[in-house]
Amino acid sequence: MSEDRPPDHKHPVSGYETTLSGWGRHPVVRSRVEPAFDRQTLKQSLQAEGQLIAFGQGRSYGDSALSDRVADMRPLDRMLSFDASDGLLVCEAGVLLADVIGTFLPRGWFLRVTPGTKYTTIGGAIAADVHGKNHHKAGCFGTWVKWIDLMLADGSVVRCSTGQETELFHATCGGMGLTGIIIQAGILLQPVPSASIRQTTVKTRDLAGTFEAFETHHDAPYSVAWIDCISGGSNLGRSLIMLGDFAGPGDAAGESGQTETRRAPSQRKRTIDYTPPGQGVRIPDAFPGSLLNRHTISLFNALYYRKAPRGQSSGNVGLDSFFYPLDRLRNWNRIYGRSGMMQYQFILPKETSFNGMEEILAEITKSRMGSFLAVLKLYGPENDHYLSFPMEGYSLALDFKIQNGLQDLFDRLDRLVIKYNGRVYLAKDARMSRRMFDRGYPRADRFRKLRKALGLDKKFQSMQSLRLGL
Repeated sequence: MSEDRPPDHKHPVSGYETTLSGWGRHPVVRSRVEPAFDRQTLKQSLQAEGQLIAFGQGRSYGDSALSDRVADMRPLDRMLSFDASDGLLVCEAGVLLADVIGTFLPRGWFLRVTPGTKYTTIGGAIAADVHGKNHHKAGCFGTWVKWIDLMLADGSVVRCSTGQETELFHATCGGMGLTGIIIQAGILLQPVPSASIRQTTVKTRDLAGTFEAFETHHDAPYSVAWIDCISGGSNLGRSLIMLGDFAGPGDAAGESGQTETRRAPSQRKRTIDYTPPGQGVRIPDAFPGSLLNRHTISLFNALYYRKAPRGQSSGNVGLDSFFYPLDRLRNWNRIYGRSGMMQYQFILPKETSFNGMEEILAEITKSRMGSFLAVLKLYGPENDHYLSFPMEGYSLALDFKIQNGLQDLFDRLDRLVIKYNGRVYLAKDARMSRRMFDRGYPRADRFRKLRKALGLDKKFQSMQSLRLGL
């Protein structure tokens, strides 16, 4: 979130200057924040001189939502309608995923696709076309967006979908806010039987075992792996793979406060007892980043790997524990210190994934810059959205504290990602070159052409878009 968090949007101010950053706390910029209380104030912001970009909860890691001027979308936070016949929720762009879950999970509904935090906005989820632990089964967030109301540079509002203003729709899902301001959208929720997840943990000894386990369990609705990126040699790529599905009516209850009492669908107005957990410990702003070093990361990796027994183990866990484990640690991004951190998330096609991951993990091990958090996921086919990140294959997300030599490591990783025909995730990026971007996103020029034709490049710009020539 911001270095100096913007004032609570429940107490309106007309606009103010502050310092902002993404979740990685790097870079930090001075920016004018203009709250979007309604369509009229948003239109006035667009009519003012200068470029801007929409800003929600600041959960993108780098500079994709940073600019000299931003439109604060958090005031547009109303849920407008819900149709229980098909699960269609209509809501404004500033609504949090956490609010959707808190309102509709007790009625037996949940998001079709969710990222690793529930503290992102609907508009942000669409703009980044976020994905979750079920991409191999359900695709991206945008797959379940029925339509989007988008405010263009001249203040006009158009509705786009797969059947209306199609090109604009495909450019907006994953378009990082560069096609206009997302005002509201219709998204599809899914019915679920409980707030508990039946989780199976598979412990693997090396990268080959990790890939074999993913392929063996590719039918699991949800899958994700924590991977040890410190250990090399015969332990390179050892992991804990978490497979999950919603627990059914006959399964044991999950965590305290999240038991389910299933009833007939017609009674779905109140079927699940769900109490969202609090955000636990708050990491102080002045947390010393020096505590996170190779030795402590190595210790954490060793202990985390040992927490699971050999082979497979199963049990029920709460929905929040499975989908949002880091949300329990408020401001967990502060553990990297005030200099911040950068996440490097890339994806490789399935045919090159194993060899690519093996070489990239070896490069990271050799650098002695361990990642505190390393997450491996399996993906299904890519969609038609111009700048969407996923492709059929595997992705690895790595968090690094900002330190000397990190840029050189990233440059080496870039060359390997290009070598294996992969790409880097825009929502996590703060330093990718235009050459790297163009190699990874073959529809980039189509995106640029649309922006230019609609005059969007004159009004909607972020630090990232300027760097990438979008």
